[in-house]
Amino acid sequence: MKGTWVAMLRGYVGVKLIGGEAEAFLNAATSERIGLWNIAFTPRGELTFGIMVSDFFRLRPVLRRNGSRTRIISRHGLPFRMARLSRRKTFAGGMLAFVAALFILSTMVWEVKIEGNSAIPEEKIRQMARAEGIYAYQWSFRLQNAASLSQRLALRLPEAAWVGVDKTGTSIKITVIDSTKPENKAPASPRHLVAKTDAVITRVIAENGRPKVERNDRVRKGDILISGLLGDEKHSKAVVSKGKVMGLVWHEFRIESPLSTKTRNLTGASQDRGYLIIGNRALQISGYGGHDFADSQTRTTVNRAQLWNRWLPFGTMKEHELEVVEIEKKLTPAEAKEAGLKQARAELLAKGGQDAIIKAEKILHEQTENGKVLLTVLFEMEQSIEVERPILEASIE
Repeated sequence: MKGTWVAMLRGYVGVKLIGGEAEAFLNAATSERIGLWNIAFTPRGELTFGIMVSDFFRLRPVLRRNGSRTRIISRHGLPFRMARLSRRKTFAGGMLAFVAALFILSTMVWEVKIEGNSAIPEEKIRQMARAEGIYAYQWSFRLQNAASLSQRLALRLPEAAWVGVDKTGTSIKITVIDSTKPENKAPASPRHLVAKTDAVITRVIAENGRPKVERNDRVRKGDILISGLLGDEKHSKAVVSKGKVMGLVWHEFRIESPLSTKTRNLTGASQDRGYLIIGNRALQISGYGGHDFADSQTRTTVNRAQLWNRWLPFGTMKEHELEVVEIEKKLTPAEAKEAGLKQARAELLAKGGQDAIIKAEKILHEQTENGKVLLTVLFEMEQSIEVERPILEASIE
């Protein structure tokens, strides 16, 4: 049959010709300019065709002259569908009500999300958004466009550097980014930079204040490195000393490194258990009859039911238990020695600070006893040695 939208809109039928001469009927219909399509013959020699509903009623004179009649074998198009719906008023009314309800619900805001790394409390953001009409169950057509909402929210949140509003379907996403504010630092009092340990100076960088030491000078703990007093005895001024002083410092470490180590490793064997959560109780619903591992670790995943933004007091929990075995590894004295030195270097660099560099190391004593390698090591490390010390008023006078 003809499947154009015009035919579907106006309606068309499939017809079978009964009696008369099929050829004469076709010639007469053509002369009357009656449109027929899908013209075919059944195995019994009966003529079938498709015709518009409006043209079907024009066939009566042609059928009368040809001594034939017709039988409708199929109906298509909007008029017939509407007729069927009219006989099923409850279904038609329900369908129309569903479409209307779907349309109404799609014009509402169902969820408002707050995103962004912001120190502004979420409750305050939601309060300002509500003042602009952005809240759940609001009509979408009552809201302004996203650009206007972003500008108005930015005015209500002056502590934010940028506010973005994005509406997708029935959801609105508000992104808030804080402005970067400089730290309010209290004014520093005058101070010296002094040595925090005994050392040999390797480098002096004075940004403010007067350097009191030079490269290769030996200093003791508490010696002034960069003075905060400028001028002479008669005319002096106290300032905040700033700078960096690097020096060689010697550290003596006593290391005990075992000749065997134990590590925990996963075997690959596992088992799962499922639970139903009701309130603060969990009821096991799957995973019975599993293996009892001698040692294991368990990973727990909890999924609670949620209705909009509210968590409900029930859900599911899954436990994934993994078998663990403890493996003991034997080390040679050389391997244990290197492992101990490596750990000592890491601890020393962490203690020395970001600019610390190990210049040399010397093993003073080494022995093996009771399953351990015992070492006494002297490390030479270049590190920052300055520390602040306030200038007393008596010193200034």
